[in-house]
Amino acid sequence: MATINPYLIFNGNCEEAFLFYQSVFGGEFPFIGKFNDMPEDAAGAGSISEEDKNKVMHICLPIGKDSVLMGSDSNAASGAVAFGANVSISINTESKQEADKLFDGLSVGGNPFMPMNQTFWGAYFGMFVDKFGIHWMVNFDENPK
Repeated sequence: MATINPYLIFNGNCEEAFLFYQSVFGGEFPFIGKFNDMPEDAAGAGSISEEDKNKVMHICLPIGKDSVLMGSDSNAASGAVAFGANVSISINTESKQEADKLFDGLSVGGNPFMPMNQTFWGAYFGMFVDKFGIHWMVNFDENPK
């Protein structure tokens, strides 16, 4: 069965926000990736400006037994994020088939702006906005860490 976690997007202060959340929830960050950590051949890597290289590409903080708070900064290529559009629902699935089923079903009538595909970080991943304006991320990790 899929699990759901909140994904927060910031306009350059993601690291500051997550250090604050860590001070409240406790715990450790299992992963913090900056945009300059992207391999040069990764999709979108060439469009990352010098100003954006030290911004957070992805961070996660476990906040309970089954919950993870995740986030990133926007960048010049993606544009500034507006309040209300800065929260996504991240779905972690148990198989590629489940990921495809949920992505295909939930994105009907919406805007699937990043189709499901293998990523440089090893996940099968896609993003869309559904027909109700809700932002979604679908993820399958074959070898979760």
